[in-house]
Amino acid sequence: MVVEVGCVHYVENFRMSLLLGSEPVPLNRLPDGTIRITGTRVPLDTVVGAFIDGSTPEEIVQQYPTLSLENTYWTISFYLRHRDEVDAYLEQRRAEADEIRRENEARFDPTGVRARLLARKTGSA
Repeated sequence: MVVEVGCVHYVENFRMSLLLGSEPVPLNRLPDGTIRITGTRVPLDTVVGAFIDGSTPEEIVQQYPTLSLENTYWTISFYLRHRDEVDAYLEQRRAEADEIRRENEARFDPTGVRARLLARKTGSA
């Protein structure tokens, strides 16, 4: 039976067969713990960070052409469903990056690097 409301037609008692299976999230965890979007070198941090900063999935794909729009939507959807876990992962990654930065600065003092490089450039010219 078809019911007409304005110019929209509704079909009563219509059943559609749609397979609702679970599909894998397009994320891979590397041995070092980094999570990347499947088939790319783009880390989860990058996609989630861009989304949090206000980028749309389309803008993210435009900025990182190895990403597919489908996988970008999946990744953002995964983030929204597992926000606490992903936020904890991102915080852990930030802490690890900060530690590596401190170690590198302790080994290679960054103080005066610009001045030394400019002096070297001027001296060799």
